[in-house]
Amino acid sequence: MLETLTQGFRNARARLKGFRQITEDNIEEALEQVRTSLLEADVEYHVTAQFLERVKTLAIGELVQTKAVHKGKEVEATPADHFVKICHDELVRLMGQGDSSIRYNKSRPFTTIMMCGLQGSGKTTTAGKLARNLKKQGKKPLLVAADIYRPAAVNQLQVLGERIGVPVFFEPNTTPPVLCKKALEKAKKERLNVVIFDTAGRLAIDEALMTELEEIQTQAGTDNIFLVVDAMIGQDAVKVAAEFDRRLNIDGVILTKLDGDARGGAALSVRAVTGKPIKFAGMGEGLDRLEPFRPEGLASRILGFGDVVGLMKDFEEVVDAKKAEADAIRMLKGDFNFITFLEQIRTLKKLGPLQSVMEKLPFFPDGMPKGMNVDEKALVRIESMIHSMTPAERAKPELLSDSRIKRIAKGSGHAEADVKDLMARFDGMKKMMAQLGKNPAVMRNMGMPALAPGKGGRSNANLPPTTPDMGGMFPGAMGGMGGMGGMGMPPPAAGAKGPKHQHDIDRRRKKEKMAKQARKKNRKK
Repeated sequence: MLETLTQGFRNARARLKGFRQITEDNIEEALEQVRTSLLEADVEYHVTAQFLERVKTLAIGELVQTKAVHKGKEVEATPADHFVKICHDELVRLMGQGDSSIRYNKSRPFTTIMMCGLQGSGKTTTAGKLARNLKKQGKKPLLVAADIYRPAAVNQLQVLGERIGVPVFFEPNTTPPVLCKKALEKAKKERLNVVIFDTAGRLAIDEALMTELEEIQTQAGTDNIFLVVDAMIGQDAVKVAAEFDRRLNIDGVILTKLDGDARGGAALSVRAVTGKPIKFAGMGEGLDRLEPFRPEGLASRILGFGDVVGLMKDFEEVVDAKKAEADAIRMLKGDFNFITFLEQIRTLKKLGPLQSVMEKLPFFPDGMPKGMNVDEKALVRIESMIHSMTPAERAKPELLSDSRIKRIAKGSGHAEADVKDLMARFDGMKKMMAQLGKNPAVMRNMGMPALAPGKGGRSNANLPPTTPDMGGMFPGAMGGMGGMGGMGMPPPAAGAKGPKHQHDIDRRRKKEKMAKQARKKNRKK
């Protein structure tokens, strides 16, 4: 998602590399790249102009401090870094503060939420997602099928309600305003405290649609009005939002299909034009894929820095913290088999589409390279091979002989080489986890004493602190299956060096500093 915007900011940052200061001339070249990407991303023209003007004013007017002290250490920053920081802050300001709050009515036993929008924007599915979220928070929602015009709309909501365990109210031969009013009686009788109206949409805004929504607003007394907008319709999303807000005074916007939008213009324009907050973002088709909108996270992703906070929130949703910690400790002790492996793969799949997960990781400071694709079926292939093993083979991978490998390959529909490759990568992951378990810094972070080195092994007391990467959290999908190669992504180039440890960086900087001081001393002589 957001490839158009990300590419523009990436190009702008590249234009400023090598400069020691930001001037009127060099920033114009950078801003031209941003201007092009914003307009191509369908950001509203006036919003684009105002954004660029503010960035230019702040960038030229700011004293670029190339050195600063962070946590007791001197770090260096470039004008390009300052430009990116300004852009990040302005993107966040443009989208407004995150506000996923719902106004609860204290004068009656229930709160009402009206979902409105054009046909095809995803109102019905979003109503189900919102009901699921509220149920998880301890609320007792009621879904109201007030879209009586679209074929199968009522049935769709009933199916969604059954899947999430939320009642759905519908009464045939009843107009939507009366239907919504009667739903309140049911909510009061059955002590349901949040009533969500799934209203009808049209292919375009028309007077009949607006009049009906105003009648629902009057008869049922809507406490919250959320406009559901398809992020992929670009600038039209802004026009729709402005008109609905003019007629209904909406409380917020829910952007759907944001995960499939390569442009992102709606996310940047809606808040600026309407002044109303974006409440939630639909990031997939699953009923669990409705996230509170986080401007900071989206701004970070637009600039190519991922969204680790958002990923951790996703992780907390699908993983029991105590179990995750116990599993990690067990794996670090060497108790790591294909049963554990399979559990980790299932956890990764719960986080959502692999492409979305990868985009939230800060692995690529310049954004995911072009042509790098995530193979969504990679985990399915791995699962099929593991499922073809016997319980004993999963628990004890060392039992896998050539004849067993042949049977597993045949049973899973893969080549023997694929099974052997799985085993090789699994062994590599197991060794890495065991090595981390011997590292005092890692084990100290886990609240455990370091494991003693094996017979003939060396102590790891002098090793630099190491933090397991995402491959350690999700073996088999990112790290254990050859990292990116395991997901159908090209592995790092041969001979490519990995990131240096901090003490190596500090040593190099100290050496450079001493050499610089020596040169100054020689010049004085």
